[in-house]
Amino acid sequence: MAAAQVLRSEWTKIKSVNSTALTLSLAVIVSVGLGMLISALSKNEFKDLSTENKLTFDPTFVSFAGLTLGQLAMVVFGVLVVASEYSTGMIRTSLAAVPQRGRFLFSKIAVASALVLVVALVTSFASFFLGQMMLGEYSTDLGAPNVLRAVLGAAVYMTLMAMFSMGIASMLRSPMLALGILMPFFFLVSPILGSVSATKKVAQYFPDQAGSRIMQVVTPANDVPYGPWGGLAILLVWVAVALMVGYALLKKRDA
Repeated sequence: MAAAQVLRSEWTKIKSVNSTALTLSLAVIVSVGLGMLISALSKNEFKDLSTENKLTFDPTFVSFAGLTLGQLAMVVFGVLVVASEYSTGMIRTSLAAVPQRGRFLFSKIAVASALVLVVALVTSFASFFLGQMMLGEYSTDLGAPNVLRAVLGAAVYMTLMAMFSMGIASMLRSPMLALGILMPFFFLVSPILGSVSATKKVAQYFPDQAGSRIMQVVTPANDVPYGPWGGLAILLVWVAVALMVGYALLKKRDA
């Protein structure tokens, strides 16, 4: 099957699944809604902050507070896009139609990632503008230094997190197993290890913690030993490894 036909086939699969619209809609609603709430609360509490915290206050990053939960919906989407065919048994039909397993996997990832990127761009810009509206006098704008980079970076970050979950799903081949590992890790394990001094130096290289640096404009004191672009590079390594291992296992295993 030609590459263009494979891409069209994968797009048809994705848009025909009911969970696609649901998970991506949740990503937008949760990210934007929670970001607005946190921004409004931050505005009310700004006067009570210490001098140091006022100096390191990052209005752009505050407006992205909802992405912590919104990214979980992207993770769910990434897992379902890849692993649902295994749970339904459709993987055998798909591989019979497209025996070139690399073309099959990366066409699926390309189509799903393009869709995620579009949704993530809408989410990041909506989160930013509405969050700044909530912040009022403490807000910033796209023309300020590094703000546009952070807004675009937020969209790239969410896309890469979805791609990472696709790689993990292609390794594990089970939606339940993949979500059973990824959801607790990003929602509980990573934040907890990142807040404990004994494990913080390790946790700062986790994909979510490293990648989220691209969304920061103001760098806190005593921060990690890499900047926004360094953090994004770390996330890219995680994504590349997950996808390559997923492809290697797909190539070796039976459907």
